[in-house]
Amino acid sequence: MLNFDFHNPTRILFGKGRIADLATTVPLAARVLVLYGGGSVKANGVLSQVQAALKGRAVQEFGGIEPNPSYETLMQAVELARRERLDFLLAVGGGSVIDGTKFVAAAVNYEGDAWDVARKWGGSIERAIPFGSVLTLPATGSEMNSGAVVTHKVKRIKQPFSSPHVFPQFSILDPTTTFTLPPRQIGNGIVDAYTHVMEQYLTYPVNAPLQDRFAEGILLTLIEEGPKALAESDNYDARANLMWCATMALNGVVGAGVPQDWSTHMIGHELTALYGLDHAQTLAIVLPAMMAARREAKRAKLLQYAARVWQLRDGDENARIDGAISRTRAFFESIGVKTRLSDYGLGAQHLPAVLEQLETRRLVRLGEHADIDLGVSRQVLEASI
Repeated sequence: MLNFDFHNPTRILFGKGRIADLATTVPLAARVLVLYGGGSVKANGVLSQVQAALKGRAVQEFGGIEPNPSYETLMQAVELARRERLDFLLAVGGGSVIDGTKFVAAAVNYEGDAWDVARKWGGSIERAIPFGSVLTLPATGSEMNSGAVVTHKVKRIKQPFSSPHVFPQFSILDPTTTFTLPPRQIGNGIVDAYTHVMEQYLTYPVNAPLQDRFAEGILLTLIEEGPKALAESDNYDARANLMWCATMALNGVVGAGVPQDWSTHMIGHELTALYGLDHAQTLAIVLPAMMAARREAKRAKLLQYAARVWQLRDGDENARIDGAISRTRAFFESIGVKTRLSDYGLGAQHLPAVLEQLETRRLVRLGEHADIDLGVSRQVLEASI
């Protein structure tokens, strides 16, 4: 097992009716900015619950944060918070809203070009406004980690960043808030959580059996509970299990003391930045091809994955690896997330722009061994068509 530091200060309030706990969780003297995305939190009554729980506080609202939150939109929230001297943020929504809130929290009191908050991968963040979240879409795990991704529309850059200053103080996870989500968002959330685990699990062995079994447990639960969550929109237990899987997939537990990959995410980010695909769609496209391209570097863990997750234990090793990859692809397809670039109208003619973007952004040494260069990325993308 590798050396590691582990610290997660986020308090989780899980279960039915927990939005009401905002009344005692948000400081009474706080000047609050509530941030959210589109109209869904209004239509499903979540925003009304938040407003009722925050009664008596100075509260302002900022809506319109997009999927793949944009720097341009978030800067409007930054200016509002500065102008009104707001000192507590509350994200109400999914990972995009929470990611955007992390940027706002760090940018409000940042001196200099606010894009540096993201552009420098979070390294320039020295402080942030305190914030919490009310999660309505299980997917990214942003509700219990210190990472975020924002998109600069003008520059066409999707930029990840991380800082210990942007952990949420608390996150409220009420599975009933997911009952009205469309199937596309549920399917995307399953793929997102699944791939988060795979980026931390499918590398090479370092004798960390507990982390491996944590990871495999999340994957198996997603495989079992994900289809139920899709088939039965009001199945509380299935939605609760999905929500907790997505949170646990990226709160630091699975990745403690093990090597991590993240090449699928880095390539996927460029597909989103250039062509507007959903984040999870890019992961479903890239992951199976990445597994195939890296089969030798990942052989030991691929065989473990095949055996423990897909029960493929007998016969030729290469056949087992092929089986694990094909079953992963089939699982994504079964929950409504297509796994080929061609499914989204993209072909070989679109690949040079992706490779150019990877080179421009110096993403040329990816993966757990830092040996995924542009040639390997090209191979992965070509196999994804």
